[in-house]
Amino acid sequence: MCPITTRSIASRGAEHWSYIFIYDNFRLWSLAWDNPWTWYAAVIGVDFCYYWVHRANHEVHFLWAQHQVHHSSEEFNLVVGLRQSIFQHWLTFIFYLPLALFLPPSHFVAHHQLNLIYQLWIHTTVVKDLGILEYLLNTPKHHRVHHGCNLYCLDKNYGGVLIVWDRLFGTFMEERVGEEIIYGLVSSPRSFNPMYLQTFYTEALIGKCGEMKSLRDKLAVFWKGPSWFPGAPRLGLDEFKINVTSRSIYNVKTPGWKNIYIALHFGLVFYAHRQLCTDKGSLTGITTSGAIITNNIFALTGIGMLFDDSKYAATVELARCLLFIAVFERIAGDEAIFATAYLNVVSYAHIASCCFWVVYIFWVSKFP
Repeated sequence: MCPITTRSIASRGAEHWSYIFIYDNFRLWSLAWDNPWTWYAAVIGVDFCYYWVHRANHEVHFLWAQHQVHHSSEEFNLVVGLRQSIFQHWLTFIFYLPLALFLPPSHFVAHHQLNLIYQLWIHTTVVKDLGILEYLLNTPKHHRVHHGCNLYCLDKNYGGVLIVWDRLFGTFMEERVGEEIIYGLVSSPRSFNPMYLQTFYTEALIGKCGEMKSLRDKLAVFWKGPSWFPGAPRLGLDEFKINVTSRSIYNVKTPGWKNIYIALHFGLVFYAHRQLCTDKGSLTGITTSGAIITNNIFALTGIGMLFDDSKYAATVELARCLLFIAVFERIAGDEAIFATAYLNVVSYAHIASCCFWVVYIFWVSKFP
């Protein structure tokens, strides 16, 4: 079972079950599935709801605490389109449920996915201007503004496929000629650790809540904007927001041996991930898939710490490799998920890694 599929079964499953339940019991109209106008309604309806989902993700603080993962990259390229929060879908699918009053579930599911697929290609700096299409569609030019942390870029251009919603509801902003767009969060987390990037903002949100004196202000921290403070409008005031005009991109230089180690273990994680996604039925146990997914998350966290040059990276990697040898390898072997040759390679790689980290930790402690 693929980790992505596991998450989708939970979040998308809840979303689709809720949608189908409302459609079966409370729909106001029954639109013919083979009528072209039903498909046109799906295109417009899904994109309209996406606009409000996306806008809420920026303007409601506890939603932004999850959505910020997508904006935390200081680069802007196609990979950013795949940089997503683990928990965001749990918090936003309710925005699509009004469509269940008239739109068949099959149309909603199809166009929901098509809407998200479209948005991948607009994460690029290569495409400059698409002429007349800029008035109708969300394009790379518009989405660059959305991902900028310059003051003029904040809370702008929320559209999915169409940019007309931003033009209608006052959130549209043109890209300014001659002004470099700075990407990432206003306060950059400066880390490659995926678990830290998923959770650090939620910790900051809870911390801000704790600083408030009244219960009313404590609750307001969650449902008002990220820049709100007591006495300010819901989204804060521009004069108190940080205007980022320049930034050195976070890029810790890593030695060659560390890059080789990272490439090796990322390759092992990628292969395990691929096996889970392409398994034809032998992998059904929750224990097995859960153990391998846990190891993959653990490994990616360790890789992020190595890229960050964290002082705890060696200890974390040693613990992970030991745990893999003691637990994960045995589970994978018992279930016969992977070929024996692969398991042998993985075993030797983790044993060698354990030996390396023991020597490394001893050496660093003696010769810091």
